[in-house]
Amino acid sequence: MARDSLLPALLLLHIATTRAPRELPVAVTFTAALALPLVGRRRAPVTVFCAVTAAALVQWLLDVQLPADVALPVALCTVAANSGRRGTLVAAAVVEAGALLACLRWATDGAFPALFVAATAVVVAAAVLGVNTRTTRACLAVLEERAARLEREQDQQARLAVAEERTRITREMHDIVTHNLSVMVALTDAAVHAQHRAPDKATAALLQISRTGRQALTDMRRSLGVLRTDEPDAERHPLPGIAQLEALADQMRAAGLPTHVEVQGGHTHIPATAQLTVYRLVQEALTNTLKHTPAGTPARVRIRCSADSVTVDVTDSGPRPPLPAAARAGHGIAGMRARSAAYGGKVRAGPLPGGGWEVRTRLFLGGEAAHA
Repeated sequence: MARDSLLPALLLLHIATTRAPRELPVAVTFTAALALPLVGRRRAPVTVFCAVTAAALVQWLLDVQLPADVALPVALCTVAANSGRRGTLVAAAVVEAGALLACLRWATDGAFPALFVAATAVVVAAAVLGVNTRTTRACLAVLEERAARLEREQDQQARLAVAEERTRITREMHDIVTHNLSVMVALTDAAVHAQHRAPDKATAALLQISRTGRQALTDMRRSLGVLRTDEPDAERHPLPGIAQLEALADQMRAAGLPTHVEVQGGHTHIPATAQLTVYRLVQEALTNTLKHTPAGTPARVRIRCSADSVTVDVTDSGPRPPLPAAARAGHGIAGMRARSAAYGGKVRAGPLPGGGWEVRTRLFLGGEAAHA
């Protein structure tokens, strides 16, 4: 409003300093009627345009020429900047009609064409300026809305990434803790039973417990080390993969679960993340076998590697008692399904027709995983 008040003030000052005293009342009245409404033109552009047009019509009827007629193109520009195409055309036609009437009455001999062309140019310029202002404002509004939407999408993606990372860490910690604690519990039970009858076996079991605990700490440090920039230990230990399945089988044998591992095909071309998925799937399946079958139940791990997929098959021959509700609601099978789904696979876990239990899945390494 302060900026919009500047033009009316200048017009009134000009009239007050240039007109004769006898012309001053009429000139000031019409100048005020034409210019003062411009103060509120941004809040009510159509109303201000109508008021300015009415004042200009009365001025023309009374044959009073004033520099305050510049208020008409200013009001037209404001209407064009705040109205649609139809409103702009109507306002421009009204001002153009006023320009024609003004030229017919006040143009000198021979000056009508030039004066009319100049007035028309002013009308067109005012309308075009207002339309450009409206278009620029609309473009800026679209850009602001798009920037706000992108910011919201980035926030959503960040939250999704945090949730996905939290889920990944939860799966890793579940696999590491559940497996190693199950092995340590089994080894502890064996050491307790053998401490008097076979001290050497008890000592071996205790040493295996120590190694298992250290391995668990290493795995946890490696999994959590990626979250800390000052944790170099995670970089010194590679992620476990298919090559480490034999060491996992040795660990399970020491805990009382005879395990045989068979790997068919080369696995050097398989990405490290896929190999980690295979390792965790086998680890979870063997841990479940250790927890839910009698001691000494043999387990068999078959890994078949091809150019575009990896098949994981873990079976045992032991009976499975009905799982308690707490076990059924655990993270084991759900975590295995989530890991397998990342590579387009589906986990099949259930009893075998001839007895025993099987966990089977196939991981796709190529375009099939993305399609799934």
